[in-house]
Amino acid sequence: MHVTATIGFALTGSYCTFSKVLPQMEHLMQSGYRVIPILSEHTAFCDTRFGTAEEYTNKIRELTGEEILCSLPQVEPIGPKRLLDLLLIAPCTGNTIAKLANGIADTSVTLAVKSHLRNNRPVVIAISTNDGLGANARNIGTLLARKHVYMVPFGQDDCIDKENSLVAHFDLIEPTVVSALNGKQLQPVLV
Repeated sequence: MHVTATIGFALTGSYCTFSKVLPQMEHLMQSGYRVIPILSEHTAFCDTRFGTAEEYTNKIRELTGEEILCSLPQVEPIGPKRLLDLLLIAPCTGNTIAKLANGIADTSVTLAVKSHLRNNRPVVIAISTNDGLGANARNIGTLLARKHVYMVPFGQDDCIDKENSLVAHFDLIEPTVVSALNGKQLQPVLV
């Protein structure tokens, strides 16, 4: 199959969405993209009630056939060596959103973004945060206005019990990737 682009697929600690995100990783590969996995330190090394870090890292290695990048020294060359055509963060937690909006690059994922953006290449964010309409609303707004940053369309996932919670429509990852590679934001952003 023809490889159309190399995508860095970064996962941050919204563990409850991994079961929705990993099939999208597989789908991108089936569509011909080369996928380089990037895990936040918490994702790579913390066990949770949703599964162990070892289970997830083994599954991702098996799925992609690629080395997992999960440290600052591993992701730093992304920009200087122009390793990626696009960087996708799915899921992207509120903590990572806040760091990106404020220029903080102290994790493997945030440094990967900083390194990648130096080449003016697209970053796609699939948010998953319980405070998207609370403390993180302004950070999401900051990222929506940032050049070369694109959002997977998102909306409230439980407006009754978690009124501030926002989550991306993960099934729209590939159309968002295609649009971002063409310099366009997939619309509508709010769904």
